[in-house]
Amino acid sequence: MNKAKAKQYWKENLKYLIILLSIWFSVSYGAGIVFRSSLDAFHVGGFPLGFWFAQQGSIYVFVLLIFVYVRLMNKLDSKYGFDKD
Repeated sequence: MNKAKAKQYWKENLKYLIILLSIWFSVSYGAGIVFRSSLDAFHVGGFPLGFWFAQQGSIYVFVLLIFVYVRLMNKLDSKYGFDKD
């Protein structure tokens, strides 16, 4: 593998990481802390939505983002030829 190809691979990988971690931060910090009082007007399972995001929602989003990351990385590996053993 040449260095230019490897550099482009890692550039795309870091782009995915930054985007996905930004989404997770926005959900956990924004929904759980910043917008908590506004979200508390709604309820999920008998609990205020802001509390739910702070306690459960950000964890669910994180797990979902792990699956998204795996899918993106599988596509990226295929694109650069790393899927062949």
